[in-house]
Amino acid sequence: MRGIFFDEDDARAAALVLVRGGFSAEVLRERLAGEDDDEDHPWAVVTDAPEVQLEMLVETYDGWLDRDDEDSVATQPPTKAGFVLPLPDAPKRIKRPE
Repeated sequence: MRGIFFDEDDARAAALVLVRGGFSAEVLRERLAGEDDDEDHPWAVVTDAPEVQLEMLVETYDGWLDRDDEDSVATQPPTKAGFVLPLPDAPKRIKRPE
């Protein structure tokens, strides 16, 4: 999970709070698509802290959350009680069963 901050000092302060809380935190420069000026890129804090704690820090320092796991959740097959649900092999015929 990543917290994105506009100011380097805010990102470093948030990372320090997380490290003092016993979590790992790394401050990186976040490259956004379409940004040509290096000075306009925001700062990212990559951490293993709980989402609630990082959310409180981004609210305090006027940033936003970037959840890494949203794409992986969307690509997982649907499950029921841990089993993959069966998918049909062909369309279901209603009018003329074969």
